[in-house]
Amino acid sequence: MDTQRLFINKSWTACYDQQMDRSNGYEAVSEKFLARRGRSRSTGIGVKEVPKWTRTLPRGSSVIDLGCGPSFPITAVLVEEGLHVFGVDVAPSFVAAFQGNLPGTPIVCEAVQESRFFDRTFDAALAWGLIFLLQAEDQHRLVQRFAEILVPGGRLLFTATAKPAVGIDAMTGLESLSLGAEQYRKLLGAVGISVAEEYEDEGENHYFDAFKGKIA
Repeated sequence: MDTQRLFINKSWTACYDQQMDRSNGYEAVSEKFLARRGRSRSTGIGVKEVPKWTRTLPRGSSVIDLGCGPSFPITAVLVEEGLHVFGVDVAPSFVAAFQGNLPGTPIVCEAVQESRFFDRTFDAALAWGLIFLLQAEDQHRLVQRFAEILVPGGRLLFTATAKPAVGIDAMTGLESLSLGAEQYRKLLGAVGISVAEEYEDEGENHYFDAFKGKIA
């Protein structure tokens, strides 16, 4: 499928209306977000940890970045490390910025809850700052989708707090929900994904570094 054509055929307004603001408030604050984090390669939170992860992947590996935003600073790191990157984001303003920042990198304007994920599988998946923005049932479904879109042995990296927590997203003011490390490990294990390592960055983001398969 020509993903570029697929995307162009969706107007920004139609995408936003059809998804009923599946962006969890980020389209409404997109101007502020882009001004703070989405216009240049920065040394922001996550920029140190993600490259370490990407360097464990073979060059040319296919990676899907879920909730990729405008591409800076996280997705750009994947591209710079020589990976074959695909983006998914539901906020039209972010998708437009992504195309300007990383022309030629495939992206679709879709909510992860309904995304077709390019109708393919991937060597790795990244979901930085995403899963805890979803409702609990949507988080359960996304974990299942991780297993469906990853090849055997495929890698997964996502962030959420280690402890179960209901909070307020600093950017949108909307509620966020982390199921906690124990529950995420349980959900991942149930679909054949094993957590190999967990760690935190300077912003206290908790990382789950996992792969599709069983730990030997």
